[in-house]
Amino acid sequence: MARSDVWFETPPFREDYQLTLVEGSYLAAAVKPKQYLHIDQSECILCEGCVDICPWKCIHYLSLDAIAEASNVDDPRDDAANRGFFVVDEDECTRCALCVDRCPTGVIALGKYDGSLAAKAEGRGTEAPWEIDSGQRDVRNGYAYGVRW
Repeated sequence: MARSDVWFETPPFREDYQLTLVEGSYLAAAVKPKQYLHIDQSECILCEGCVDICPWKCIHYLSLDAIAEASNVDDPRDDAANRGFFVVDEDECTRCALCVDRCPTGVIALGKYDGSLAAKAEGRGTEAPWEIDSGQRDVRNGYAYGVRW
């Protein structure tokens, strides 16, 4: 077989699947909450190692000129220290965590998303986390791909 030939044979598929209705509690326990990528741009050195190592090319560092408007978030153009912002294509990201391992400053983390933070705060009778944000990177304060909420 030549090097350029492609192997088209597919693996064998099962033909004995059994479908059944499951209880909602089983499904809730079996399905893991979606993870999100958290990039703290305030401590990022802009090496773009995360952009370079991503096998799916879903992390991008863009110029501030790419922003048409900012809704429900702080506009990064308001701070003269900002030179760009990160965009992550959540549909393409497989949460492989190569970017987390590659980051020399450790400002990229994967977190779990399990419902709205605002709803949880309201349910506890406390302020939403972004209302009491200290500005320091920790597990409580969220960032929208490097842009602080």
